[in-house]
Amino acid sequence: MKVAVFGGSFNPPHVAHVLACAVLLSIEDIDQVLVVPTYKHPFAKALAPFEDRVRMCELATEWMAKVVVSRVEEEMGGESRTLRTLEHLATSHPDWSLRLAIGADILAEAPRWFGFVEIVKLAPPIVLGRAGVSAPGAGPPLLPEVSSSQVRDAILRGAWDELEKLVPRAVLNHVRARGLYAAVA
Repeated sequence: MKVAVFGGSFNPPHVAHVLACAVLLSIEDIDQVLVVPTYKHPFAKALAPFEDRVRMCELATEWMAKVVVSRVEEEMGGESRTLRTLEHLATSHPDWSLRLAIGADILAEAPRWFGFVEIVKLAPPIVLGRAGVSAPGAGPPLLPEVSSSQVRDAILRGAWDELEKLVPRAVLNHVRARGLYAAVA
């Protein structure tokens, strides 16, 4: 089985994440997208609780039959290095052929990742173009220019109307119900 591994903080997931899954399934030769929320950020950035980020990923993608949300980094005891996650998946699923899905905005920092040369051998990257980002090797910009940090900023400002077209409805409902990303819940 051909699996595209799409990892990230998903803090919170937004429409570009959902569109990335749809783009991967529609234009790449893959059977499944494995969405892998990081258990803890490798650079110690503050994140919403893992359970909430997993649930938001499920809410954002549950209508997509070939998208599966994975808790693999939790199962690995909190390891958040991409190489270790890919090695674990390759060992656990020897019948899988892995590809790593990354956005053009991540491409510039990828060579600084732990074991990037090994990552490329184990799961050759699929680079998804993003509006507002120019990167060698990235295709045309298929994803909108939206980021989780923009979303969190709008939540902090109480600008919910700005988010209606940037964040899946079910994710926004979860954020509101749980009081996530707000200075005062």
